[in-house]
Amino acid sequence: MSAEITSRPSRIGRAARLAGILAAAAFVALLAYGLAARSPDTTIDDALVRAQAVRAPEFNLDVLRAGRQPPRLRPVVERAAADGRVELRELRGAPVVLNFWASWCIPCRVEAPILERGWRAGRQEVLFVGLNIQDIREDAGEFLDEFDVSYLNVREGDKATARRYGVTGLPETFFISARGEVVFHVIGAITAAQLTEGTAAARAGQPAGSSQGGDRRPTR
Repeated sequence: MSAEITSRPSRIGRAARLAGILAAAAFVALLAYGLAARSPDTTIDDALVRAQAVRAPEFNLDVLRAGRQPPRLRPVVERAAADGRVELRELRGAPVVLNFWASWCIPCRVEAPILERGWRAGRQEVLFVGLNIQDIREDAGEFLDEFDVSYLNVREGDKATARRYGVTGLPETFFISARGEVVFHVIGAITAAQLTEGTAAARAGQPAGSSQGGDRRPTR
């Protein structure tokens, strides 16, 4: 009888220790998952540092504004946006300037005229695409009207696409070659000189690294 009484606390103690170990393991796994979810994807910048182009992450997003396209690029955009959505792969064959922005982002307002001037000056050569994230559609539309933005814009309510590109703040701009590879990246509000450098890299399809731009705001 005494041996049976003694073994019961022993079994309870082992069960408690096992439960404690399992709880600790679950906590560590949850913590690791949380850190991984918050950590930006640096794949693109890591490749550009090594002077290597990297395949641009795909997206399939709602059209916010189709814009006013020149004759050379109009068939590409009209075909891609015919169903109200645009996939990046549908734009293959044209170099792309992909700009992540939001109406609540003050630095985005600073760079908006620079992007629009760059688009109007060289739009026979390179397709500009604005990617509006974490925004209200009406606010985004008012932003486009205020700055008379005339290039293609798509939108995403969350930041899933931004996360795949490694975007941690707004604005950020990626320059994509006609083959669909990122060749240049500007972190922060872009300058006219950086826009010229990036579009040249996109046309040539040659990696040109990444560059620090002006101010930006953290994604939400």
